[in-house]
Amino acid sequence: MERQRLDKWLWHARVVKARSSAAALVEAGHVRVNGVRETAPGHAVKSGDVLTIGLDRSIRLLKVIGFAERRGDAAAARVLYADLQQRQQ
Repeated sequence: MERQRLDKWLWHARVVKARSSAAALVEAGHVRVNGVRETAPGHAVKSGDVLTIGLDRSIRLLKVIGFAERRGDAAAARVLYADLQQRQQ
């Protein structure tokens, strides 16, 4: 798999608890893909894309590095992205 729907990827990466929450987050304009605001939950993300996600008064900066067929546990979710904020600290 080289691409995946944005809402599905956010759910698989455990950024949100439900896929409907992921779709609502994107539709509300709280997600940027490579610096460009995205409002379509079906937008395809690919490996290497950088996502800026506004969540509960905080911002997460994640680089997409993998995809999953199914939603796994937290350890499985961590291999789907690189947290770019941890590198800066």
